[in-house]
Order: sequence, then C-alpha cells, then structure tokens
Amino acid sequence: MQKFLSYDRGLERFNPLARVITYDDFDTGFNGWLDLTPNYVYDNYESFPSVVDLSSWAPNQLSSGAMRFASSHGSMEGTYSLKLTTAPTGRAHTEPPAPGSMGHAIKRLSSFGNPSLIQIEAWYSYTPVQDREGKGEEDIRAIGFFFDVQDPEYRYMPGVRYVNSLGGQLVKKWQFYQVGPDVTPEDWNFGVADGWCVPGIDNQWYGRRFADGSADGYQWVPGGEQDLLYNESPDKINWLYLRLTVDVEKREYVELQSMDKVFDLRGISPTLVPGYHSIDNLINPVFFVETDTNRSVNLYIDSVVYSTE
Repeated sequence: MQKFLSYDRGLERFNPLARVITYDDFDTGFNGWLDLTPNYVYDNYESFPSVVDLSSWAPNQLSSGAMRFASSHGSMEGTYSLKLTTAPTGRAHTEPPAPGSMGHAIKRLSSFGNPSLIQIEAWYSYTPVQDREGKGEEDIRAIGFFFDVQDPEYRYMPGVRYVNSLGGQLVKKWQFYQVGPDVTPEDWNFGVADGWCVPGIDNQWYGRRFADGSADGYQWVPGGEQDLLYNESPDKINWLYLRLTVDVEKREYVELQSMDKVFDLRGISPTLVPGYHSIDNLINPVFFVETDTNRSVNLYIDSVVYSTE
C-alpha cells in the first residue's frame, strides 16, 4: 500500500515550525478556545479577592461578522471566526481594567514532544461595535497575545500587546511582556499589600499603568511603531497576520511578526517566577482585546496555528 502525506490547504497562509500541534479554523467550531475565568474554589464558588473583577469578561462567540450596514462579512476564508468582545466599560488607562473592559480566549494545552521553540500564528481583525457615527479606531485600546508556560522550574508569560489608542489618542506601538525593575507585589496588586498575584503573572490585568502607556508589566518593543491596517468605518474588516516565536529552552523571545514587519526580540526574556503547584508542562495560548472608551470593541480571529520545533 502506498501512503501519501497531505496538508490542509489553509496552512498555506501560515509559516509553521516543524510540528503543527493544532490548526484551528473556526468554521469547524470553537476548537477548545474558551473564556478565561478565575478559580471558583472558595465558599459559594467565589474566587479569590482581587482589585480587578476577573469574572466579568464577556463570553467568546462564533461570529459571521454581522454589521449594521454590511450584513455579514463571514471570515477571511469561510463563514465563522472566533469573536472576542468587551462590555462598553472604558476607564482611564492609568487605572486597573474596568469590569468587562476586556475579552479573552484561551486554549488549555500541555507541552508535547519536548519542544525547544513554540510559535503561534493567527489571522485576525479588530473593530468597535457599529453603534455610532465615526471611524471608531480610537475606541480600541489594545489587542494582544501571550503564552502561559510552566516548565519544571518556572512559570512565565511571553507575550505581546499592540497599544492602539490611549484616552482617544492613537498610539500604534507594540509592547512585550516583561516586568520592570523594582516592581513589588504591592505595586503589582494595585496597592494591596497581601495581594495574591506574583509580578510577572497575568500582566494583562495587573501592574501599574502610566500616562505614557508604559506599565509595570509591559516594555516597549524597540522600533515597535506600526500603523496597522484599519479601514474607514467599523463595518470594514481587513484580515491581518500575527506570529510570535518563543525559545522555551532559553526562556527567551525570538521574533514577533506583524503583517510583513518582523521584530527581532532575541536575548529578551519574559519574567520568570517559581512554578505554581500542579501545573507543570503547561502551555496555554491566550488572545485578548481591550476597550479604551464606553464602547464595546471586538477582536475577530479567523484561524490559528500553534506549532513547535
């Protein structure tokens, strides 16, 4: 019997590493991507106390990209994309995230094959809800992605964040996950002396945020200015490419590619913290979106490839 090896044609729009672990086209369903929720393990299924309301994020949806005037876009290729959304609950960017002001999607995975490199790729788009006149680009604060990794020694979160707008002013610059020097647990937990979260974990929620867009948990990518494609009204979706590669042997970043622009991040490390109990060999990819105003905003993900080498 003669055997043939074939690949899904959709992989042609990606540049995966040697081994494709998951290829998720949301025309086939959620594919294991779900909402990011806290640990409901206390009395009456309460979660641990936190300055940030971790139970308020909106649920993810399979979306055909319906708009007020454009009917349904469908996805980049097909009908459905994964839609992350926020509530219309903006707050000053120097404050902790407001309840409902972010949307998250996580895929809960474990390490496989003892990889040295891990990589995420996605085609995505972002837009506010088409509920008012105007372009709406300034209402989208940020979009981002990170890996939640734990090996036998450390837990760490290599990730990137595109700061699109702050206080209604367009910024359009990339950041990477890394805690700045001399950040204390009290700083990280917004002044709570005995806060539960360790600096370097959950940067998208914790750490002080400053007027210029810098933060305890984020550093600016060198040369990270990039004017991403955003069309002339909220009902016009354009699909963009994202790739982040991480060296899990060295515990360092490798590259961020956004559209055709590649940022060399070699030699930069995410913040390492002692491993948490019972989650050894964790590798969870996470996407998120943030609103900057009292307006719901959306991140649409057409398809995702997670690969290793």
